Amino acid sequence: MLRTHTCNELKKDHGDQEAILCGWVAARRDHGKLIFIDIRDRYGITQVVFVPSVSKDAHDTAQKLGPEFVIKVTGKVVVRPDKMVNKDISTGEVEICAEQLEILNESEVPVFEIDDTVDVSEELRLTYRYLDLRRQKVKQALELRHKLCSTIHKFLDKEKFIEIETPVLTKSTPEGARDFLVPSRMSPGKSFALPQSPQLFKQMLMVAGMDRYYQIVKCFRDEDLRADRQPEFTQLDMEMSFVSEEDIFAVTEQLFQLIFKAVKGVDLPIPFQRMTHAEAKEKYQSDKPDLRKEGEEFSFVWIVDFPMFKYNDNENRWESEHHPFTSIKEEDMKYVESKEYGKVRARSYDLVLNGNEIGSGSVRIHKKDMQKKIFDIIGFNAEEADRRFGFLLRSFEFGAPPHAGAAYGIDRLVAILTGLDSIRDTIAFPKTQKGNCLITDAPSDVDKQQLEELGLMQLKK
Repeated sequence: MLRTHTCNELKKDHGDQEAILCGWVAARRDHGKLIFIDIRDRYGITQVVFVPSVSKDAHDTAQKLGPEFVIKVTGKVVVRPDKMVNKDISTGEVEICAEQLEILNESEVPVFEIDDTVDVSEELRLTYRYLDLRRQKVKQALELRHKLCSTIHKFLDKEKFIEIETPVLTKSTPEGARDFLVPSRMSPGKSFALPQSPQLFKQMLMVAGMDRYYQIVKCFRDEDLRADRQPEFTQLDMEMSFVSEEDIFAVTEQLFQLIFKAVKGVDLPIPFQRMTHAEAKEKYQSDKPDLRKEGEEFSFVWIVDFPMFKYNDNENRWESEHHPFTSIKEEDMKYVESKEYGKVRARSYDLVLNGNEIGSGSVRIHKKDMQKKIFDIIGFNAEEADRRFGFLLRSFEFGAPPHAGAAYGIDRLVAILTGLDSIRDTIAFPKTQKGNCLITDAPSDVDKQQLEELGLMQLKK
């Protein structure tokens, strides 16, 4: 290892010890014969002092240092007098008196100052995201995201869930947002799609007897973007066999209680409040009500009993409120038979936090005849249903268990936990509102040869 300690590690107890630190020059202050710098790494900041009488070579080299130079410092840990302690940083009781200084790499002058208090345009921040990520605010969001995901893994492992990856290249089944298409070179004229969610695969995993599945997974939707939308986003995806809504609620509430304790030190009361969709719309004119009261920071509520169908006036047909794989409440089956589809309620549920939908799910249909009936109601004839979803219907012929699941938005949850306005700051390398990656200039033009190999032709605008 090039270093003995991180820049957040040295304390009073380390006094008179030899230490080697590596990091970036966060600040430099020249006080005549003495030069002070703050060296920064992912973990924190430590002050270093260069004294000519201790090491003239190190002092001379320190005069060449610029902001964001990458350096290696060797020296003795010196305990500061009480009146000189810097209480703003965890290493404020000590400083390093440098004996050796090595410049590992120089840096151009950064296009913006690496400081949370400096106002920088989002376009500039995302173009130089590797600089932006050095700032404390953004770095802390990624650290919290890591802790959240680590907590999820540990909890679900204890609860006997199995983490299973599902395909990224899959079949286009456009029902909702547009799919991102991936042309296939080996099957000319045909395309894969990037998954909007692993919905159908996780249902087939239940048919396969996996019983309890989860995945922290990337999903893709080609839709217009807002502050809380990205073309690629991350969700915690879960599915369980031989369960009802109550089992999903219980596991979710225990998981979120553990997450909030681990990452925020907050004791969440469970079970969460529940409210029907009709009650929410009547009382709050929203299916995502914010139930916080003065002083309370986080308020969860389950919204249940959603309509199963909504009418599309433009296309003169019924369509699914959530998705067509959702079960119907048993007592509302009579409305299906009488074709009063507007009265049918689904066994679906949304989890709302502070007025934000952070997850949704449902008890799934697990019988082929019922699934075909739902397809018929939303206007998929037998041929179209088989073309789009025949693989799922076939799996139901081989003993599909009752099953239910949910998916929770990781990006949005991290934004709420950190108080960030946009989910873009919870993602290491996000896209802009136009769906562009400024750091790599993607999407970009491709070579004519690549297009020809795929059997594609570029249309002139």
